[in-house]
Amino acid sequence: MTTLRDAAMTSKAWPFEEARRVLKRYAGKDPVKGHVLFETGYGPSGLPHIGTFGEVARTTMIRRAFEMISDIPTRLICFSDDMDGMRKVPENVPQQEMLARHLQLPLTAVPDPFGEFASFGDHNNAMLRRFLDTFGFDYEFVSATEFYRSGQFDGVLLRAAERYDAIMEVMLASLREERQQTYSCFLPISPRTGRVLYVPITHVDAKAGTITFDEDGEEMTLPVTGGNVKLQWKPDFGARWAALDVDFEMYGKDHSTNTPIYDAICEILGGRKPEHFTYELFLDQNGQKISKSKGNGLSIDEWLTYAASESLSYFMYQKPKTAKRMYFDVIPKAVDEYHQQLRAYPDQTPDQQAANPVFHIHGGQVPASDMVVPFQMLLNLASVAGDTGKEGLWGFIRRYAPEASPETHPGLDAAAGHALRYFRDFVAPGRTFRAPSGIERAALADLSARLAAWDQPADPETLQSMVFAVGREHGFEPLRDWFAALYQVLLGADQGPRFGGFIALYGIDETRALIDRALAGQLVATQ
Repeated sequence: MTTLRDAAMTSKAWPFEEARRVLKRYAGKDPVKGHVLFETGYGPSGLPHIGTFGEVARTTMIRRAFEMISDIPTRLICFSDDMDGMRKVPENVPQQEMLARHLQLPLTAVPDPFGEFASFGDHNNAMLRRFLDTFGFDYEFVSATEFYRSGQFDGVLLRAAERYDAIMEVMLASLREERQQTYSCFLPISPRTGRVLYVPITHVDAKAGTITFDEDGEEMTLPVTGGNVKLQWKPDFGARWAALDVDFEMYGKDHSTNTPIYDAICEILGGRKPEHFTYELFLDQNGQKISKSKGNGLSIDEWLTYAASESLSYFMYQKPKTAKRMYFDVIPKAVDEYHQQLRAYPDQTPDQQAANPVFHIHGGQVPASDMVVPFQMLLNLASVAGDTGKEGLWGFIRRYAPEASPETHPGLDAAAGHALRYFRDFVAPGRTFRAPSGIERAALADLSARLAAWDQPADPETLQSMVFAVGREHGFEPLRDWFAALYQVLLGADQGPRFGGFIALYGIDETRALIDRALAGQLVATQ
């Protein structure tokens, strides 16, 4: 009999495929360091965005998959490059003029424009950690500023001084001629201003472990250790891999052309290049790349305003090598598909479970779904329930599922609140009711009459068949035009739920009253 662990060894689910690559890296031997190290990197030049979360969530999925197929201990490090100089002021933060006065300072030396932390870098790091903690991620946070200043990076930095020419050969081959004239892999931190300096290095003393450079006509010499310099970001990538002995890191497609550079520098510095995974970038509603500095696309907190965190993890799981729009309109679909997978999981074979997104979202500890009403249906109920609030929605839900209550179905209760907020902010402003045409008016009146004569239980499938019959008998061709009319005339939308399920949930009498209001022109008049 196939077990879930057996299925994991052959599963084509991408977390298992990546986990097997990491396992193959050690060919049956345990790592000398005693564990496998997964890493994610974060540039805190702006507020954390949802793509940052996706990197940690996806890496965690691979880590969990690895732990299922191997007994080797694992660690996950979230590394923040907070010693990077602030090259531009993010557009979505306060005190723009103040921040502009601190350009090129390391992010952990820039004052916090929110006035809450010791620096802007500390603020953004805290925002990231707060969110990762709400998801219960098991990770260790590492600050580049601490890593450089504490001496943990000193060994690799001294090796970089010794092998400076080899590193520069790799880097110069990737640069335009004009950039080659001034480039150095070392960036000194000015002893006078504290700024990160992009200046030519006139001498590297490998034996002394120092660099010499010119700052505004004055020759200066600094040790490469102790946080006096930092590495340019491309060499820093490879040096970090070597210093930490990283086994796996994923990053966005925009880094993919630099992978040979990262790998080469890691190996020059005595490390072994890690396994990589390149994912496609997230796009906003206009098809533009999501940017920390612009604040476009969805934020972490915005998604959680309208849906539970698991739906976001579900969205992250889907097709990581395909570019996806990440805007508000993707949320309802993600919520409903996540719960569809939850409901399917208990009856699946081990092979199917290993490929089910919820297995990877929950690390194999898959909960039961309590969403007896789909999220999309809750949105439609919100559109006709008026300002009755969540209790008004529960009045309909209890009729449809008498055994349900906020106490026994907390996920559904939370979803009802999310649906109300989503409807208020995104559906209601764009809702447009229209008057029915002649054929639509006759069909709606017929539907209302059949509902008035209905003497069977309010079964969604039986009611759906009756709605179909009305559309066919009134000559709608194709039949989807009939359903489009129902949505546009009764709900003010172009799309909607299975209408038989909507009637069963909303109520037969209530649906007849809604039809009467539409036929009387009241819905059009009040929009």
